[in-house]
Amino acid sequence: MSYELIEQNDKIIIKDIKNFEPKHIFECGQAFRWHVEDDGSYTIVAYGKILNIKKEGNDAVFSNTNREDFESIWYHYFDLHRDYDEIKKELSKDPILEKAIKFGEGMRILNQDEWEILISFITSANNMISRIKKSLNLLSEKYGEFIGEYKGNKYYSFPTANSLNRLSVEEIKECGLGFRAKYISSAANIVDKREMDIYAIKNMSTNDARKDLLVFPGVGPKVADCIMLFSMEKSDAFPIDVWVKRVMEHFYLEQDTKLKLIQEYGQEKFGALAGFAQQYLFYYARELGIGKKK
Repeated sequence: MSYELIEQNDKIIIKDIKNFEPKHIFECGQAFRWHVEDDGSYTIVAYGKILNIKKEGNDAVFSNTNREDFESIWYHYFDLHRDYDEIKKELSKDPILEKAIKFGEGMRILNQDEWEILISFITSANNMISRIKKSLNLLSEKYGEFIGEYKGNKYYSFPTANSLNRLSVEEIKECGLGFRAKYISSAANIVDKREMDIYAIKNMSTNDARKDLLVFPGVGPKVADCIMLFSMEKSDAFPIDVWVKRVMEHFYLEQDTKLKLIQEYGQEKFGALAGFAQQYLFYYARELGIGKKK
């Protein structure tokens, strides 16, 4: 994909960008280390960098960056190489997805760091987004490295496996992680001791990658699929949380369908685009309360 880029001071502006809406991207449950500024822009920290993103008319404005970082980090992070018009065209053949896509038309799948996403989605188990964000920020403030300050807020890198592996379960628990602390401790130990290369898993098939991820304590099928979809470019992964279960049963399947059957159905029906379908359906269902019992 080619874009008209303008470099201006510490900003990169993409003119007339399509399929890009920060609210849809960051508030669809795939990322947690973001902050909404008073002007409606989003400040994120990823790959050791701080970035502010705002939509101004039809343009996307990326502040606190330069062309080099944009091309080496953010172009891939925001999945800008992918043609979302083609994805939408294919998925919109399904009338339900056509509505879901119109509702979340500016969504994109982020390509995030595998280690950070492993810990983030272990943290997400039976948890609220506000608490997940708070815990991950605390973990980073205490055990990551200070990156810098932006618009009055201090930002920290995500702690490495080595730094977390030096901690006791109780120390990790102090970041509001509760029962998840022991899983995070185990994951840090496995990755730090190189018992598993978290960065090599993306080179496997989806089924083999899922099997390896399920070795980590605290990682079930839903978390494994989230890790694959949001950090390993496995677009055929189909994570199922309570909202996806509700929307799938509401529109496609019978009530009380087993999760494994929902996953198999989603992957078979949507194929290589299953992950994109899942995200559109998830955001649509959660924002509108579809399938929620009254």
